[in-house]
Amino acid sequence: MFMSYLESGIPNRAPQYMRATGKLPYTLINDYMFKALLQKNQKVLKQLICSLLHLQQEDIRSVKVTNPILLGAVQTEDFDGKTFVLDINVLLNDQTLINLEMQVADYRNWPERSMAYLCRNFDRLQSGQYYMEIKPTIHIGFLDFTLFPEHPEFYATYMMMNVKNHHIFTDRIALSVVNLKHMELATQEDREWKIDYWASLFKATTWEELKMLAEQNPVMGDAAETIYELTADEAIREQCKAREKQIKEMNTLVRERELAERARDAAWQEKAAAIRQLEEKDQRIAQLQQELQRLKERQHMPIGSD
Repeated sequence: MFMSYLESGIPNRAPQYMRATGKLPYTLINDYMFKALLQKNQKVLKQLICSLLHLQQEDIRSVKVTNPILLGAVQTEDFDGKTFVLDINVLLNDQTLINLEMQVADYRNWPERSMAYLCRNFDRLQSGQYYMEIKPTIHIGFLDFTLFPEHPEFYATYMMMNVKNHHIFTDRIALSVVNLKHMELATQEDREWKIDYWASLFKATTWEELKMLAEQNPVMGDAAETIYELTADEAIREQCKAREKQIKEMNTLVRERELAERARDAAWQEKAAAIRQLEEKDQRIAQLQQELQRLKERQHMPIGSD
């Protein structure tokens, strides 16, 4: 079992990841690796939450992952996006629920999916509890696609508010999105809170990128060391591989479904066009019959006569 150099107590021991070169076996946009890192390294998890929620270190008394998995264990359920969930539920300071999720593929359902996750976590009142005991709930999605192409943004937060005067309805529920495709749109505030550093960490594909990040931000070095330990574990690599295979299969199914829907729509459009043509012909025939009738009437000829 590997031990982080920061935890080993051995002075002047070089980080293990510093010896690694080339491509990462699996990046953090692999949601299994994403969950493994944040579940295994609480320091990294705390720092990430500080950045996203604009908190200071002293603001965080405790963080607890409430849905941990046994890292490296063979999964007995299929990866179908529902039965095996790789989002991370975190209880912050025993009072705020945070759901973190990495999403690579755009299945055209993110707004609905994220709202379902958010509401499910929000609605956790037990029998006999008061509504004021509902814990504030935040869902944060890291997306490797642009959610709203007409309104691209690096880091956006959505809340319930009055559409006329923008008065917040409640601050107990919120949804945030980090767009990993648009780091160039990070605001000055995003950079001050190092959210762009986290996006760079999640998108890094080589050990050299991790080393560069570690030089600029110490917590990135701690994250890189944990990534080294995780990728050195064959069982964890197998689970990452299985997850990638499942995502590819899901993407294939989605593409096939989209193609089938397009073919069905095209068939309906073709059928509708044929119906319109028949209706137009019927209308033209009716017009010609009316014109013929008027001509016969002008000639005082009875209908049907030679």
